[in-house]
Amino acid sequence: MDISSFLPFRDEMVKVYHCLTNNATHTSEKPVFSELKVRRYSCPLDDVSDFITHKIEGWVGWDMKNQKTAVGGMKTIRAEVSSFALLGMKIDVTFGLIEETDINGRKITTVNGKAHTRIDSKGDLGESRRMLRMMLASLDFEFRPQIVHEDEFVHRSLDPHSSSAAFQQLFNESTLEHRPSTPKAKTIELKKTVKQAIEFKSSKNSGETVIPPAATQAAPVVQNGAPATTLAPDADETKKPAKPKITVISLKKNS
Repeated sequence: MDISSFLPFRDEMVKVYHCLTNNATHTSEKPVFSELKVRRYSCPLDDVSDFITHKIEGWVGWDMKNQKTAVGGMKTIRAEVSSFALLGMKIDVTFGLIEETDINGRKITTVNGKAHTRIDSKGDLGESRRMLRMMLASLDFEFRPQIVHEDEFVHRSLDPHSSSAAFQQLFNESTLEHRPSTPKAKTIELKKTVKQAIEFKSSKNSGETVIPPAATQAAPVVQNGAPATTLAPDADETKKPAKPKITVISLKKNS
């Protein structure tokens, strides 16, 4: 026997802990909260899916995303819910439905659900769990005569343990939860550096000006009105790195 079961308000403390530490929840065979147990109804899959679709389209704040049939015959229904308690925060809700035939030839539809809140913090105050409970409670009320309990399912199903485990694994491994989009990478522009000719001047008295080689080579020579021509570098100079040359121009003073 678990000693913690004697603690007062144990269930309430567990619920508060999960509300403050989890922002996603899903149904299972043995959940922490009884309202998140896997549902089974003795009716065709189309009846259950039509009811879920009708509720999503009619409820305020619920928006239908898509319906798909995955591998293995599982049908998924995805919706987006705006939470009033979280000031309009979006919650992704997904329902998975699968149909099987029992030993009497009647249809049994199993319903699973999962919800994920788009929030950066760890807890969502239990909003994801409340969204699942809202839909599952409506299903229980609508199909209350067709509810199949666990003991009844074990007797009616051809292979209860294998089928339920396979469906639960298929639903858990399906990539249906919302994943926040990664921010787009910013493009980096590489700007070309512009070379500038810098004049180096010596002392004022000497009157000599030093012009860097880049400026002397870039400037074309014009003689007797002929067009400017540029000299191509020699083959030896292209092979070996040339040492920088500095040309000194002295200005003659008129006597």
